[in-house]
Amino acid sequence: MTADRVKQLASECGFELAGVTPALPVADADRYNHWISAGFAGEMRYLTDHRAAVRQDPLHLLPSAKSIICVGKLYNETNPKPADPYTGWISRYAWGKDYHEILRAGLVRLCGRLSEAAGDHESRICVDTAPLLERSYARLSGLGWIGKNTCLINQQQGSWFFLGELLTSLEITPDEPPPDRCGTCTRCIDACPTDAIVPLGSGFTLDARRCISYFTIELRSAIPEEMRPAMGNHLFGCDICQDVCPWNSKAPATEDPAFYPDQYAPDLMQLSELSESEFRDRFRESPIRRAKYGGFLRNVAIAMGNAGAERYREPLQRLSESTDQQVAEHARWALSRLRY
Repeated sequence: MTADRVKQLASECGFELAGVTPALPVADADRYNHWISAGFAGEMRYLTDHRAAVRQDPLHLLPSAKSIICVGKLYNETNPKPADPYTGWISRYAWGKDYHEILRAGLVRLCGRLSEAAGDHESRICVDTAPLLERSYARLSGLGWIGKNTCLINQQQGSWFFLGELLTSLEITPDEPPPDRCGTCTRCIDACPTDAIVPLGSGFTLDARRCISYFTIELRSAIPEEMRPAMGNHLFGCDICQDVCPWNSKAPATEDPAFYPDQYAPDLMQLSELSESEFRDRFRESPIRRAKYGGFLRNVAIAMGNAGAERYREPLQRLSESTDQQVAEHARWALSRLRY
């Protein structure tokens, strides 16, 4: 089995990128530990608890693993960011359906095709919830380099990719990592409104404690008040560092209908009126449900406050009376920012 044959099979299973690297520990584990020690993970305990040690070696996930097949699935859409101040902004990766099962289904097909081509093998599928340093292995397998914004960047197709892995007991000819082509460019650093891309060692990393994506998706406690104005109308995630990246200027658009924009630039007023059951129904197939109902209303309140429009006084007053104290506090903050 060769890496070229794997790429062919992966393409037939719906992946735009694929590559192979040995199932060995990576030097990036030390950098990851340094990142944790610096506190950059914030409250994401799933990155710092016992699973952090599991990430040190892929054999913890599959003892018989010889190779890691890394794949990338394009999710880019080309809709422009709206100028309407009365809409919220959803990260591009969440415009369509939840990617986890879509990637998993493609990797299941790939595993079956490998068995047909090379015989029985032990395997394990990983789709970002597994404790694996997936960007590091994606880089080693030739999919791209890790940019200053910590996204994996492919020279031909940019960074709008979901990543997945198939650990296998098959020995497959490995690929080679590409050179880092960010050079002296600092557009992502300069554009970040919360200064979340910071130096680490000889390079750069992401301080989650300052990141809009972290605030709107991962953080369960109150968003720091000094960070709220810089969040603008972001409700779930943030694409700014990818939007400004030169390597994304000619990025292709996905042809997978699963990622077509169902949740593109939603109306803030309508979102503020969602009941919990309506929230679950509207986002049941979307990554947005990860923010949870209370967290999402918190984000909506901040976006309304940053819009500063008088039209939001009534919905914010209603949210300020919520039994969810976090929603109520953020709504009161937003009320204080409305223009009279």
